[in-house]
Amino acid sequence: MTEASAPAPIGASISDGTGPAVPLVSDAYRRYALVVLMLVYTLNFLDRQIVTILAEPIKNDLGLADWQLGLMTGLAFAIFYTVLGLPIARLAESFNRVWIIGGSLAVWSGFTVLCGQAGNFAQLVGARIGVGIGEAGCTPTAHSLIADYAPKEKRASALAFFSIGTPLGGLLGLAMGGLIADAYGWRTAFLLAGVPGLVFTIVVMLTLKEPRKAMSAAAAAAHAPGKGHFAATLKYLRGKPVFWLIAFAAAVKAFIGYGHAPFTASFFLRNHAEEVAQMADRFGLGSVGFLGLALGLMGGTAGIISSWAGGAIADWAAKRDIRAYMSVPAVASLISPFIYATAILLPSAFWALWLLILPGLLGSLWYGPVYASAQSLVPPQMRATSASILIFIINLVGLGLGPLFVGILSDVLANGPLALGSAEGVRWALILSAFLGVIATGLFWLARRSIREEIVS
Repeated sequence: MTEASAPAPIGASISDGTGPAVPLVSDAYRRYALVVLMLVYTLNFLDRQIVTILAEPIKNDLGLADWQLGLMTGLAFAIFYTVLGLPIARLAESFNRVWIIGGSLAVWSGFTVLCGQAGNFAQLVGARIGVGIGEAGCTPTAHSLIADYAPKEKRASALAFFSIGTPLGGLLGLAMGGLIADAYGWRTAFLLAGVPGLVFTIVVMLTLKEPRKAMSAAAAAAHAPGKGHFAATLKYLRGKPVFWLIAFAAAVKAFIGYGHAPFTASFFLRNHAEEVAQMADRFGLGSVGFLGLALGLMGGTAGIISSWAGGAIADWAAKRDIRAYMSVPAVASLISPFIYATAILLPSAFWALWLLILPGLLGSLWYGPVYASAQSLVPPQMRATSASILIFIINLVGLGLGPLFVGILSDVLANGPLALGSAEGVRWALILSAFLGVIATGLFWLARRSIREEIVS
């Protein structure tokens, strides 16, 4: 099916095929809605990622191994997050998407609060599973809503702006989590992370609009097909090699990013404890609070710039050649691991922290191009389901396996035949996993070959 053969809603406007398209929402409202959805996504990542800066205090308090940290921060969360994302996205093809997003926000925020009440590893894993269940309803549903709000030529920028919630939430999670953990303990950090989402649920429910009624009327007038069933969407995507290439390329990127997140602070605490303590003391902070603030501000700010720039650059370059959607993340994925490894090998924590800004500037360039491509490879009635399949792959591989892989690799290098010790074990686990980015480069470049022919909406 192509855009020409099936006149239907194409995002941001509707038409019955006989007259000019009518905007679904005003430009001012679209900007407002994007800000609200970006803030929801910020809370999503704040609650998801705050556990990474709290990993070392939790490990010491509950007596955990690195593989348990990897399981808690990754696989236990990701299995429910990814699997439930599929039926929820199916629901989002026909049900009110605003209600789904608002309800999901309330659920994951409530379980974040409960994480702070956990008395042992099993209880903490159970609460993290609850967070994953709640967050399953956010991203695919929001992607579908944004694709309806934004015109095709601005879709990468719109989705890149939404994706700023990833680094911004990480920034707030690291900075706030570290500072609160130092002052009041890791349990209080979870409590204060969850409460804002419970309040913000009201804003979502009362102010966001569901444009589906207007779109349905236009689709009926144009005799367009109805909602996209999962089986129909999957069948359609089988004929879209680009979708699978970008899905697994993004999964590799997420595997690296999520895999590094729980162990970056641990790396500094194990390898540069004295220097970190000295830097922290200058600011009147503890080591965990200082690292949370430093990693959050540096990495988060770099990620925000990277996310926005990736969408803006891709939309600008795509006006000449749509293949730029793949070229931008391909080049970034090739360069990043070499800079990252250099930073991790530096003998100075101060310079390592500063150099890590560069991989941060490259690390999120793929958000806008990948998410926009996935929405543009399918007709409108399949967008939420295709987004859920994309998110399923990215998070099952990336979030589910990344932290667990790095944790196991760290334990093996520390205690196995090489017996490097915990400090060097985590260092080389981070370095070796970073070079998986070369695989992502190859996949993005393969997708570049045929993306022009496969874009339909």
